[in-house]
Amino acid sequence: MSNAFVKKMKTYTVLTDEDIDALDDACRNSKVYPPRHDLIREGDKPGPVFVMLTGWACRYKMLPEGGRQIVAFMMPGDFCDMHVAVLDEMDHSIATLTEARVASIGRDEMEELIALRPSITRAFWRTQIVDESVLRAWIVSMGRRNAIERVAHLLCELFVRATNIGMLMESSFELPFTQVTLADALGLTPVHVNRVLRELKDQKAIALKRGKLSIIDTLKLANIAGFDENYLHRRMRKAA
Repeated sequence: MSNAFVKKMKTYTVLTDEDIDALDDACRNSKVYPPRHDLIREGDKPGPVFVMLTGWACRYKMLPEGGRQIVAFMMPGDFCDMHVAVLDEMDHSIATLTEARVASIGRDEMEELIALRPSITRAFWRTQIVDESVLRAWIVSMGRRNAIERVAHLLCELFVRATNIGMLMESSFELPFTQVTLADALGLTPVHVNRVLRELKDQKAIALKRGKLSIIDTLKLANIAGFDENYLHRRMRKAA
């Protein structure tokens, strides 16, 4: 079975066979988790580095009144919290959104990979830079984009990320989120998300059915969002 983590790292740098074997071996301890399972909670002591091999997960914060703010989506190949070992406790939680196979890499093993494998280290730093770019884009969306721009921008981003890891099939990919999940990521209500999605469908920019997102017109969706994909290091292409 192909390793999504290796596949993603290879998009950032040239890896030797030894590098690939080292990454494969690092993912040897993996487990399948059900949807809505907390891999780690805010306040916990930082543990291993989590690597998504299949499925989707998210980082989130809980507000005192019980509301949830999702601050990042994690797809196959993503890994998280390489540097949080310096913290006394986690400042956010990480949970699966779907059934997911997740590998756990111990801190000592991760540090050994960084120390002994320069190509892997370069790929790790590149992923961290992209993650920070994504976070900045989300901050701009929350602060300055209106509802339809916000939704369109997130869909464009997920489309590009899905393309990067080979999840795209004929301009479509699995998007197994409820509208509540999208609302928690976008700072909107589920009702408002539903209304915006209907508007994007009416404009024939997207089709969304049974957990699958199809981009009908990537140029139109990007124009609605004001989307500039340079922070993801991939060019959106107009659907055939």
